[in-house]
Amino acid sequence: MPSRKKTIVIGFLGTTVDQGWRDDRWQRWRPTVSLCMQEDLQVDQLVLLHPSNQKRLAKLVDADIQQVSPQTAVDLIPFDFQDPWDFAEVYAALYDWVRQYPFDLDHNEYLLHITTGTHVAQICWFLLLEAQYLPARIVQTAPSGNRQPQGSFQLIDLDVSRYDALRSRLEAEQQDNWNQLKSTIATRNPAYNRLITDVEKVAVRSRAPILITGETGVGKSHLARQIVQLKQLRQNLTGRFIEVNCATLRGDSAMSALFGHVKGAFTGAVSARGGWLKSAEGGVLFLDEIGELGLDEQAMLLKAIEEKTFFPVGSDTEVHADFQLIAGTNQPLQVAVQRGRFRADLLARLNVWEFCLPPLRDRREDIEPNLQFELQRYGLEQGQAVRFQRDALQQYLGFALSDAARWSGNFRDLSSSLNRMATLSEQHRIQPDDVTAEISRLQRQWANEPNSSASTTAEPTMAEFDCVPTTVLETLDEFDRIQLAGVLRVCRQSRSLADAGRRLFAHSRQGKATTNDTDRLRKYLAKYGLSWGMLSEGGNKESHVDKTMTFRRA
Repeated sequence: MPSRKKTIVIGFLGTTVDQGWRDDRWQRWRPTVSLCMQEDLQVDQLVLLHPSNQKRLAKLVDADIQQVSPQTAVDLIPFDFQDPWDFAEVYAALYDWVRQYPFDLDHNEYLLHITTGTHVAQICWFLLLEAQYLPARIVQTAPSGNRQPQGSFQLIDLDVSRYDALRSRLEAEQQDNWNQLKSTIATRNPAYNRLITDVEKVAVRSRAPILITGETGVGKSHLARQIVQLKQLRQNLTGRFIEVNCATLRGDSAMSALFGHVKGAFTGAVSARGGWLKSAEGGVLFLDEIGELGLDEQAMLLKAIEEKTFFPVGSDTEVHADFQLIAGTNQPLQVAVQRGRFRADLLARLNVWEFCLPPLRDRREDIEPNLQFELQRYGLEQGQAVRFQRDALQQYLGFALSDAARWSGNFRDLSSSLNRMATLSEQHRIQPDDVTAEISRLQRQWANEPNSSASTTAEPTMAEFDCVPTTVLETLDEFDRIQLAGVLRVCRQSRSLADAGRRLFAHSRQGKATTNDTDRLRKYLAKYGLSWGMLSEGGNKESHVDKTMTFRRA
């Protein structure tokens, strides 16, 4: 016959209701003591969280429990908050404590004593219970009508959906404090720590433009939001935070979206529009992927930064807008200037403060804390906590921290990876088999991507054109040279002509009943006097005719 599981109760010391300094303390109901006096509830262990300055009361409660329930072991745990009414602080502290507590569900049953503690702590307990970070049932004690000191108790299986007011409060608090929870994750990378220290100083002391550079997925948007939060905390901001992805602005609509327009300025302008610059008055405008802006928009943006005025589309009257600009880009803007695609004077104004965020592969020590954050986010969003088995976690970290993990998508790759494992896991626990399957997925994904060191956006070198006939190369415009260089890189990284075609035409192929990627690529190469045989055999310009013939026979 299986042995009975131990009953372990977790709860706060009631600094007022558990008081027992007077001689009549055995005639009064005291929730923590009464919990251990119940005939129908055997408490084997009580984990009692208490403020450090209430150690004397905690010891008195412990001594009184030993009199009424000698079999109950009491663990006194000092637990302090700077501000016990600050939701973000209380939640973060309880979450950290729950995460490190060694729950053993095979041998123990856990109860949460909800009667004591502030209402803020109670809300946070509820949130942790609902997300199943805390694998416990609720026990509630109450005084009885006959004024007996043991009172009564009730076991509750939590279903927060019954409590509409509580659910609304939780959802609002979760939304308001989400960014704060993310911001508490400290980086372990010394260089990144120094960068963040400089960012914090600039955020508080300067209103000059800030340029944030780095690869896609390194966290440029998140850093911009953190800068805004710092300004708001220091009351340095009176206006809104406007975030715009410049890659989505195209043609005439780009001017209108940024600078606004007057009624009738163009076909379809049935009413006036203020534009994003005006909306950011007194606040911060974050232009992500600023390298995607056209030259005309760049010229108007420069005027707006320097003079704080601009002309809406179709207007002869200047509009005033005083805002701080934060720009983000994953492009080398100096190269864009050299190619005539970005204004040198605008770049000079933007890089007063330039912060380059390192890719994830260069700060691998930050993978583990961000991994835990992603699991927390998944749990809160899905209402279900997911954990790693210990050996599965070590297996995943062993791969994630190795050179075999490219992390070409940076934190986006990490987030997607954790979401896949959490979704596919059984019984809310990521097993070694889940990790093995995910590692295979990542390896296949990265194998089908161009090598990061040979990005198609890099400046083409003469070595990359070693197979192109000189007579052809001399007639190419810069546009054709850049495009051809990118195609050649993908071909050299592919196993076959068909494989290269699938990678190069992946998006245009979607939705079409039939398409021949191999033939499309073959015709493109032939336009420049090239063939797959020349690339796969490392051929030279002089022998390209013979190799073309060999390829066609194949």
